[in-house]
Amino acid sequence: MSGVARRASLVVFLRAPQRGAVKRRLAAGIGGAAAFRFYAAHSRALIRRLGPDHRWRLVLAVTPDTLARRGRFWPATARGWSRAAQGAGDLGHRMALMFESLPPGPVVIVGSDIPGIDPGFVADAFARLARHEAVFGPAADGGYWLIGLARRRLAPRALARRLFRGVRWSGPHALADTRRNLPAGAEAPPLAVLEDVDDAAAFARWRGRMEEP
Repeated sequence: MSGVARRASLVVFLRAPQRGAVKRRLAAGIGGAAAFRFYAAHSRALIRRLGPDHRWRLVLAVTPDTLARRGRFWPATARGWSRAAQGAGDLGHRMALMFESLPPGPVVIVGSDIPGIDPGFVADAFARLARHEAVFGPAADGGYWLIGLARRRLAPRALARRLFRGVRWSGPHALADTRRNLPAGAEAPPLAVLEDVDDAAAFARWRGRMEEP
């Protein structure tokens, strides 16, 4: 990448907020309408928090692919923002495609259903990627709410494809499995542990935090 300008990219993985198609585990506990309202409100709020920051370009990676370009789900697209279809395959394959396809520079990917993500966390992740090849934001359930790659010393295509090989998604092993695929010494110190609001118990804990004085 010598001689090629490098710029930080922040990718937000999103599911188009359609009734009955988002947060199914949460819907089983609190009802479909409440789960839809939660996801629609918090995904839009996340975009509004993270999008205006000029330290990175914002990419909205949307599923299903057919809805990636329809504007009615998303806040008005600001200058410099872009949307992309996530593509087919499991979560690892779809994230690998993002790491492989974006222009030169560090890439951070976050999920859209962690209410606690703010620009400070993202800036911290990019700062750590100045000294390391990879960084994670661990989730309380054993997964992760953030993953970033510097894409500097290690070829983006080779690393991204190797990184997600054999990862057991949607369970307590996702972070550990991904870490095992990294070269020794590549990982930065992790960011703070945050909780994905993915079921009724997590929703109740989140509401409790919101009601604290």
